[in-house]
Amino acid sequence: MKHRAVKRRSVVLGLGATAGVAAVGGIALSAQASGGTSTSSSSDAGSLAFDPDAYTKLTTTVTDTAGAEHAVTYHFWKAITYVAKPVDATYQSLNVSVPVEIDGTAVDASNAPILFANSVGGYMPSSVADATGIGAGGMGGGAPSGAPSASASASTSAPGANGNTNATGGALSSNQLLALAAGYVVVEPGARGRTLKNSAGEYYGVAPAAIVDLKAAVRYVRANKGVIPGDTDRIVSAGTSAGGALSSLLGASGDSPLYAKYLEELGAADASDAIFATGAWCPITDLEHADGSYEWNWGGNALSTGKQVDQTVSKALRSQFAEYQAGLKLKGLNGFGTLNARNYDEYLVKQYLEPSATTYLAALSDTARETYLAANTFITWKNGRAGFSWADFLTHVGARKKNTPAFDAFDLSAGENNEFGKGTVISRHFTAYSLKNDTTGLTAKRLDSDIPEMLRLMNPMYFLADKPNEGRSKHWWIRLGTKDSDTSLTVSANIAAAANGLGDDVDHLYYWDQGHGANTDPGDFIAWIAKVTGHKAKAGGKVKK
Repeated sequence: MKHRAVKRRSVVLGLGATAGVAAVGGIALSAQASGGTSTSSSSDAGSLAFDPDAYTKLTTTVTDTAGAEHAVTYHFWKAITYVAKPVDATYQSLNVSVPVEIDGTAVDASNAPILFANSVGGYMPSSVADATGIGAGGMGGGAPSGAPSASASASTSAPGANGNTNATGGALSSNQLLALAAGYVVVEPGARGRTLKNSAGEYYGVAPAAIVDLKAAVRYVRANKGVIPGDTDRIVSAGTSAGGALSSLLGASGDSPLYAKYLEELGAADASDAIFATGAWCPITDLEHADGSYEWNWGGNALSTGKQVDQTVSKALRSQFAEYQAGLKLKGLNGFGTLNARNYDEYLVKQYLEPSATTYLAALSDTARETYLAANTFITWKNGRAGFSWADFLTHVGARKKNTPAFDAFDLSAGENNEFGKGTVISRHFTAYSLKNDTTGLTAKRLDSDIPEMLRLMNPMYFLADKPNEGRSKHWWIRLGTKDSDTSLTVSANIAAAANGLGDDVDHLYYWDQGHGANTDPGDFIAWIAKVTGHKAKAGGKVKK
């Protein structure tokens, strides 16, 4: 046994909630937190056997929206390397948090759901190596250990490396804390990211590194079934922005043979990498079609400077979206017909945007609602329902966040260009249109031969709409802010429509007037996990086996 004693720390998190706070195990699920410790070391880097005794005993306090504090004692396993042949163990490691006592009542989490929460943002590196407790990991630069060719670093010269391009996001710590307080096991994996570069100048965290790492982490957990606490057949992923994209991809591509060679190279465990359910917030994905969908959505909106983007480029990209969307042949939710570029605006308004505004307005006091409606006269409020046009909604959102093209930049400056870098080449084009219009002096007429494979490996739509994957997650929780112009509103709606068309359980909505990375109903997400996994808990948080 390798345990040490407990010291306390204090952290406060302000979390949003929906009306009627959801509860699991008698705990209102939307909260703040504070914490405390007791230590031991994690398993050896080369081993794929989970050491049940190598934990630190910690205490934390989760405060619900009613102001009640809930004391949680948990065991914390830190920085466990999840592959036998790591490229960089600083990133290819995971943390495990297991509740053992909630409000003085012992908890048995041996069969509890496992929340698998990644901290990836902007396809950047994510490390949990320096975490001091649950929810403390995140995107990292730093000097990775164990990288190829001796020393390595997260290159600050890579596109978007300083947070200008899709570098927001990462895990929502509210989810992890509330899951712990609900009696769930929480696994927080690190993963390589696009800016990592070794001493030879090679980028070793570009596509498909992040998804391969997350799959390897799932395999590690599942290979240790019966040893690692929690129900390894009830893993629920969660992530935001690029992390939301990876969470979606993890859910869609479970056990796909396309990743086998990459996993074998890392010495990943011989186990399934399928997960039970997927939670995705504002996923930045479907990248090869993202420029077109972005222009279809935000093409008429000016930049924050008031300047319009190049409308010739915007129009060309919108045409590409129309062709792509027609080829998907997806049907909208709730009996809406086949989605196309001509009716998608109507679909978004009726299926998502008006219901989102209605929920928001209904929750306001009469005075606050009157004030909001007076300031936003484009909304009609009749019989407790909001109504407005697509055009007025776009005006309400205002400035678009990105220039055109938004993802495969002509000058290779987007973070996504770096995501598809290779070897010592920092950035590459991944669409024929941007390559044709390249402004950096490239003379190539065709995309590099490996790009199509990289795109397939990084796109959940390939596994949902193109070639439906039987090993996919069958439960989907998808969220996006209505004012999120980091990507198109159609991206998450297409994922939802594709999953729904396959008969999967889909819970998808938009947060009114919220931007990128919003999570205003974390308690509902925790309750949803209990619902879809069939998890039951007694009042006070004690698990009923």
